[in-house]
Amino acid sequence: MTTRNSKLKWIIWSVGLCAYLIAVVNRSSFSALGPVAQEHFSAEATTLSTFVVLQLVVYAGCQIPVGIGLDRFGVSWVVATGLAAMSLGQLALGATESIPVAIAARVVMGAGDACIFTSLVRLVAEWFTRRQTPVVNQATGLVGQVGQLLAIAPLAALVGAAGWFAGFAALAGFGAVVMVLVALLLRDGPGVGTLLERLTGRNRVARPAAAPESVETGMLIITEVLPVVGPGSSGVLPALRSLARRPGIRLAFWIHFATMFSADSFLLLWGTPFLTGGLGYPFAAAAGVLNAAVISSMVTAVLFGPILSRFARHRVRMAFYGVVVMLGSWAVLLAWPGAAPVWVAGVVAVVMGAGIPLSMIAFDVVRSHAPARQLGIATGLANMGGFTAALVAILLIGVALDLQGSGTPETYDLGSFKVAMALQFPLWLLGMVMILIERPKAQRDLDRHTRRP
Repeated sequence: MTTRNSKLKWIIWSVGLCAYLIAVVNRSSFSALGPVAQEHFSAEATTLSTFVVLQLVVYAGCQIPVGIGLDRFGVSWVVATGLAAMSLGQLALGATESIPVAIAARVVMGAGDACIFTSLVRLVAEWFTRRQTPVVNQATGLVGQVGQLLAIAPLAALVGAAGWFAGFAALAGFGAVVMVLVALLLRDGPGVGTLLERLTGRNRVARPAAAPESVETGMLIITEVLPVVGPGSSGVLPALRSLARRPGIRLAFWIHFATMFSADSFLLLWGTPFLTGGLGYPFAAAAGVLNAAVISSMVTAVLFGPILSRFARHRVRMAFYGVVVMLGSWAVLLAWPGAAPVWVAGVVAVVMGAGIPLSMIAFDVVRSHAPARQLGIATGLANMGGFTAALVAILLIGVALDLQGSGTPETYDLGSFKVAMALQFPLWLLGMVMILIERPKAQRDLDRHTRRP
């Protein structure tokens, strides 16, 4: 019952998906509420950016501690802690009109959010085979994007109908329900007890044993590395230095950096203001464009999973050319004379949405290059890439709008938004250059540790 071929793994994965769904809704709760939040807190664009930027700073900064926690304590503890933090943060955000309190609440939410996705990637690695992993990771991203859909029109409607506090209190309540499911059902790996069983002493196994990966694709994962923490550990800093020296881990970071940040900055905050305040679309059209990005990410996740599983050696090229297409589509949108038609923004949204499943390639790269005993912290390092780029983009856009005197809904204009949104281009170019630099190094390093039949 506890083998990787067991039906149990699908139950475990489903519980993890529920936690990830809640995390995405919490993370994206300002996606359709940007103007409403500005009115609620009487905030300008830079201040509004700060809400999301600080959340992402904490998210990115917590990836290493979360990775260490995963390697030391296991998935269920980390996920339960994250859900508790997000619920508390949403309650505080809903109950206040104070900007400092609201920012603190978003920081707490960022810390909680940081615990979820990396844990789910680790969970998939423990329960599924190497050939299954790309497909399951893409399916994970697909289901997670349902949270983006819920955070656009439904959450805006809930807040509009029930009020600011009721909307955010409902999110906190859903998080608490999922936390109970985690305690009752989630198992870190085959043979490991649930959180409730371990707390009551019925099963004291805290995490799965670090066993060598089975070789299913001709790749050999290095396992002769000490754990990051715990008995016989290497220590955190030596582990970080060791991972940073691995070109495959650096490559994963830059893939995540380049593919994900635009969709995140668009869906987390600046999509609705840009579409309504800049391009002048009605809210219904703007919501349609946002939904197009989310639906695109879901559809492409279904397509990319089997493709990546079959053509694993071409995965980095797919990520790189995806970034090229993304950059080109935004160039067309911003260079369009005046306000581009809705269909043009929709095409850009579809291309941008595909970047989310493309970013999952980073975690397949990590699994090919990271030592098994350091998989948690290595996954956290890669996951920092896209969110680091996203927080930089979000902050730059807000500052650029304020510097042009267009930092509030009353002063938004298309020209200012075009200048602000163009600040994404240097980030794409940086990511593309670093992918080109690190890819051949990573391939040579992998070849040295590859066992071929």
